[in-house]
Amino acid sequence: MLSDDELLRYSRQILLKQVDIEGQLKLKGSRVLIVGLGGLGSPVALYLAAAGVGELHLADFDSVDLTNLQRQVLHDSTSVGAQKVDSAIARLSALNPLARLVPHRTAMDVDSLDAAVAAVDLVLDCTDNFSVREAVNAACVAAKKPLVSGAAIRLEGQLSVFDSRVETSPCYHCLYGHGSEAELTCSEAGVLGPVVGMLGSLQALEALKLLAGFGEPLIGRLLLVDALSSRFRELRVKRDPGCAVCGNHNG
Repeated sequence: MLSDDELLRYSRQILLKQVDIEGQLKLKGSRVLIVGLGGLGSPVALYLAAAGVGELHLADFDSVDLTNLQRQVLHDSTSVGAQKVDSAIARLSALNPLARLVPHRTAMDVDSLDAAVAAVDLVLDCTDNFSVREAVNAACVAAKKPLVSGAAIRLEGQLSVFDSRVETSPCYHCLYGHGSEAELTCSEAGVLGPVVGMLGSLQALEALKLLAGFGEPLIGRLLLVDALSSRFRELRVKRDPGCAVCGNHNG
């Protein structure tokens, strides 16, 4: 059931026929893992907490740096030097005290990542590290948990949903293979704050669609964002039957 406070707090989205009371109850009962509380994770965490997702598991081993504040809007100047998880908990608790917040303050190994993924209904990859992305993807495939993956750098971004519960869905490894450890990060190539804000907001939207059960998620589709020209493109992505990660999980 929803309390009077919840009915009032979430009233504007409950008005949507795609959400309604049933969808709001699904959000309230949902558990979500956010891996990375930086530029992408900031809008993800803020919007999911505000929308009434019942339990947010917050994973980040880093501390807030002054250079983060240009884009990582979950944190502020008083947070510099604090762990990002602690800064996030303070901000999200103030935004919505009804949200249950579960901290993961240290870097996760394979076992702890598997356990963290198994404990939730959905995972959002908001990191900028390829090896972490691969590990998160592998854990999601093994546990058959949907993964919303976003990336942004300079004035460009990408977004997709990988859901091994869907037979035709590719996984992250199907799309990116072994990648490259030489990939640039925002600290090396730069990024404009609204770009990660936009991609993170889209990640939150995809998560809400999956959790509440409405709309058409970006499964089997890769959304490419060119902020310089304000253009969006979409590519179809197929599952690789020979994928080393998901090939043996979906028949």
